[in-house]
Amino acid sequence: MHRLVPFSLALLAACLASLSGQTTPPPNPDIDYAGFLANAARLESLRESRRVSTTEFLRLAAEPGTIVLDARSAAAYRAVHVKGAINLSLPDFTAERLARLIPSKSTRILIYCNNNFRGAPDALASKLPVTSLNIYTFNSLVGYGYTNVFELGPLEDYRKTSLPLAGDNVGR
Repeated sequence: MHRLVPFSLALLAACLASLSGQTTPPPNPDIDYAGFLANAARLESLRESRRVSTTEFLRLAAEPGTIVLDARSAAAYRAVHVKGAINLSLPDFTAERLARLIPSKSTRILIYCNNNFRGAPDALASKLPVTSLNIYTFNSLVGYGYTNVFELGPLEDYRKTSLPLAGDNVGR
């Protein structure tokens, strides 16, 4: 009987903690939010220094060995993308997939996202500014060890941009 009381109290405490939402989730070594925040803070000034004008984006894109990477979904890429861009959706980033697509970590990579364009809400739907794909793409690429990443900086009018566009919805 004496053993039953501590066990019952422990069981009751666990049930009450569970009902009150005070349980501690199990650890997961493959998810590191603190590391994510530290990486974002560390990369803030680097990312800002690597945001380029449309003219500079075009100049860099024309140089041999430069890759223009579209990290949007495959459907968004098919609808409209910067001509010559290759597509690997951000959710599909892994060390292995990136290495197959971009073997050298020093390759110049240019990125852009929907939030670089206005005037095409179906093909290039804007995200909330704090959820812009450019932020995650830049941080992810640098996090995977890529050292030469640049981001299209300005907001372009889809119908007036000097960037060459391709895809099923271009001109619509």
